[in-house]
Formats: sequence, C-alpha cells, structure tokens
Amino acid sequence: MVDATIDFIKSLYPKQDIIPLHAPVFLGNEKKYLGECIDTSYVSYLGNFVNKMEEECKTYTGVNYAVSLINGTSALHIALKVVGVEPNTEVITQALTFVATSNSIFYNGAYPTYIDVDKDNMGLCPEKLQKFLEQRTEFKNGNLINKVTKRKISAVLPVHVFGHPCYIERIVELARSYNLPIVEDAAEGLGSFYKNKHIGTFGDIGVISFNGNKIITTGGGGMILTNYEKIAEKIKHITTTAKVKHDYEYVHDEIGYNFRMANINAAIGLAQFENISEILNNKRNTANLYREFFEFTDIGFISEPDNSTANYWLNAIKLKDKNERDEFIKRLIAEQIMVRPIWRLNNKLKMFNKCYCDDLINSNWIEEKIVNIPSSFRKL
Repeated sequence: MVDATIDFIKSLYPKQDIIPLHAPVFLGNEKKYLGECIDTSYVSYLGNFVNKMEEECKTYTGVNYAVSLINGTSALHIALKVVGVEPNTEVITQALTFVATSNSIFYNGAYPTYIDVDKDNMGLCPEKLQKFLEQRTEFKNGNLINKVTKRKISAVLPVHVFGHPCYIERIVELARSYNLPIVEDAAEGLGSFYKNKHIGTFGDIGVISFNGNKIITTGGGGMILTNYEKIAEKIKHITTTAKVKHDYEYVHDEIGYNFRMANINAAIGLAQFENISEILNNKRNTANLYREFFEFTDIGFISEPDNSTANYWLNAIKLKDKNERDEFIKRLIAEQIMVRPIWRLNNKLKMFNKCYCDDLINSNWIEEKIVNIPSSFRKL
C-alpha cells in the first residue's frame, strides 16, 4: 500500500523533485501590492493594506472586529492576556496541538491544564471537559479552582486541529456555565465553518494564523477576531506599545508590545484573500481525491466532522500503529515526499511535563497513528 500511495501522491504533484507538505501559492496581486508599499514608503504597520486586510478578514469571517498582529502565537498570547489570564492561574486546553498553544499560556505566566480530545475531530472533548469541571473543580471566593493543583482556572483554549472544527458550541456552553472566557485557537482554520459559522467566532476571541504554510499567508502574521469593541480597542492599544495618541509626544500608559502586522505583510495577505475561494476549492478537490484513493484501503482518511465545512489545510491519514506510522514516514521521505507525524503531545515536552492532565486516552491514540500528507495548492 505504501508503494501505491507514493505513486498516487506523485501523480497529484507531477514534475516536482521534492513534494512539500504545504507550500504557499501566489495567484494574483502580491507583487503589485508589494510595489505599492515600496512606492509609498509605507512598509511598517502604518498603511492602507493593514486596514484593508483587517476589513477583509472581518467581512469574510463575520465578526465585528479584526486586529492584525505579527504572528498567530503573539495573537494567542495577547488574546489570553486581555481575557484575564494572570500569572499562576491555569488555562484549560489540549495536549494534542502545536507547541504555540502551550507557549502562549506560559507567556502569561499561567499553566496549561490538558484535557483529552475527540477522536473524530481531534479537538477538545466536551464530555471530558464536563467531567473535569464537575469532578476536579470547585468555586472558592468566586473563583473556579482546580482541586488538584489549587490554582485558579482563568480561561478555556480549544484548538481546531488542521482546520477541522471541534465541537465548539458545546465547549462554549460549558465554559460560559462556569464563567470562563473562551479563546479559540483557529490558527489553522481560515475558511472552516461549524454549522455555517466561521470558526474562531464562537468564543470571546478567535485567533487565525497567516504563517507561510497556512491556507493564505502574509509571510508571517496573525489575526485576532472578536465581536467585542472594548477587547478590540485594548488589543490595538497594547500591541502598538500602549502609546497614547498625541501629535508629537511619546507617552505610554502601560506595558505594551510591538506586535502589529506590517503593511508590507498585509499587502501580501490582501492579495491572497482575493483568491481564497479558488484556493479552498482546490484544496477540497485534493482532499476528495485522497478520500477516494484511501477509501478501500487499510489506511483511514480524516474527513471533516458532521455539521462542519473544513478547509483541509493539511490532509491527514490514520495508520495502524506507531511502527506502521514511522515506517510509512521513512519510506515517503526517502522518495522526497514531505510527510510528518502529528505533534508530540505537549505534556510530553519537558517544559510542560508537570502540568495537570486527564487520562488523554484519545490524544495518545491519535499521536501514534496520524500522519500529514502533501496538501499544497495543485495545478489542475
């Protein structure tokens, strides 16, 4: 089956000596808009392309406010900060995620609390979350406390893995019932919808990434989505060094961050947005071909969950076990086909190995079996 898979992937991406996992694609006005940045000298965070990029993202996702930042990790950091995550508190999240999720929690001096995921969408499991909240937490002096660690729980941070929506409605419902703010890690989720609503728009804040390997790119960049004006204003303020508006004085009223997206990056992103429908349709076509190919084999293809429209950012397959997974990866890499296993669970990384975890049964099961396969835009 491995040989057949190698041949099939090569047929999808012909005449390529090396087949990347996910390469950026530039179909339109990227060079033109970059030229305009240079001609006008607006290459930093001042410039029309930043505003236009934010407006485009706001319109596309259906939120009231969108704030652009230098990358998705910084966006997660700031999102958690503005919803009230403080040092020595905990943020409920999942161990099955890219390390930036956990890093963003530590940037705020807080600790991840790792709850298991669902097998079908790889996102935070509402049933496991409910069990944890009911059995391992209690309210003291108005604060929700982890009875094991004795720390306050300050937020919930679910992840939409590979652009597949998690059961976000139920997660938000549970979080609200415990007075917990919700930040959605939708870094991989631009163009994905749950019940016809764009992911990243269900909680208090959602975060999207525009890294070079994402659905569309700004080179490096991220976007914070929110429906709350005060949150958007706070984020804009502290991510531009908390500078108070003045004609000439440099006055800053709190600790700030230099995290705003540059105009030159937004120029690329705006040009990318103009072709997002074509990009998403192309990726869905590739996913359909993979699904058909693997349908009658012993390799499972990860399809979008019920009530969801996934962007199929990275296509994923399921192998029998870790040994089969590793052998599959070695064989394809030897053929210059770039594949990768899903991330190592964050609780197994030395920085986070003392953080609270539940049993993580599904997370460990997924970690041993899932492989990402080439998912770049294809010439049809």
